[in-house]
Amino acid sequence: VQLQASGGGQVQAGGSLRLSCTASGRALRNYVTGWFRQVAGKEREFVATIGRNGVNKDYADSVRGRFTISRDIAKNTMYLQMNSLKTEDTAVYYCAAAWRSHSNVILTTTGGYTDWGQGTLVTVSS
Repeated sequence: VQLQASGGGQVQAGGSLRLSCTASGRALRNYVTGWFRQVAGKEREFVATIGRNGVNKDYADSVRGRFTISRDIAKNTMYLQMNSLKTEDTAVYYCAAAWRSHSNVILTTTGGYTDWGQGTLVTVSS
């Protein structure tokens, strides 16, 4: 599946942004999907994941309670609503997908994903 991430930008600390990840070529409902982020010089880190059933979700401790992952199957799009942003949330955000037969599977490591979007930059200023 091809993934296109968008919605990044610059925002002040405490503000909000919503990232979108639109899939093409395949139906997103057949994939586990997730968000990761990366700062220059550091490894890509897990942010959030959502299972095919749209119910099973998990978040990194650093974003739990502030970020919400969701999907709109009709639009073939995944979202990441980011609230109460902090300067340490500054990074390039990537969306990812992996086909799984079981609807309740979620994936929290980069190695579990096969398809990646191009990344969208989020900059949070103080």
